[in-house]
Amino acid sequence: MKVSDIQSLFDAGAHFALPRARRHPSATPFIFTTKDRSDIFDLEATHARFAEALEFAKGVAATRQVLFVGGKPEVADFVKAAAEKAGMPYVAGRWIGGTLTNFKNIRKRIDRLQKLQDEREKGELEKYTKRERLLIDREIEELLARFGGLVSMTELPGALFIVDTRHEDTAVQEANQLGIPVIGLSSSDCDFSLVQRPIPANDTSVRSVSLVCERMCEAVQAGKKVAPSKN
Repeated sequence: MKVSDIQSLFDAGAHFALPRARRHPSATPFIFTTKDRSDIFDLEATHARFAEALEFAKGVAATRQVLFVGGKPEVADFVKAAAEKAGMPYVAGRWIGGTLTNFKNIRKRIDRLQKLQDEREKGELEKYTKRERLLIDREIEELLARFGGLVSMTELPGALFIVDTRHEDTAVQEANQLGIPVIGLSSSDCDFSLVQRPIPANDTSVRSVSLVCERMCEAVQAGKKVAPSKN
């Protein structure tokens, strides 16, 4: 498991925060300076928090799942790719309210998706009319769009890794309500008091998000390798 050095964070533009006027008070300890009215993160602080977050994720992944979350268009593909490579569930689109706090019912919808897909693969839908099969196909596509990344999540995760905790505020609130730790890639407009393992850095830049997602994937993979045997 690699922890990116400060130069790598700098090269990825992780230090670029938002305009000073948009700064959340809780982000102040992580700001190094303000240049041309825009805040600049202290990359030494970012590096230290990043290392802590990766080590924490590794520990969680040894026994539980880490749910990857990031629905902004500019980050969704990176979140999904990292989660799939790590073998973890993800939400790379709109967060469905109750995904955590009403997980029992969400799981029923996922089970419905799996049942319909299984029946389609086995050719068991042939007993229905052409119109009925069309409606079932549409239902499968709708369920996939909403819950496709959660199929492997059979119980609540051990932690959430979230890109932009302000944008994903509902996910943060649900996790906080249930006492599930949040690992958050958070820019200066985020409320850091709601994030147990913050990574203060640019949460929009392609290079910054890509770097953090890659390292998070590696940390989770490393944690799964040291998972205790179930035998």
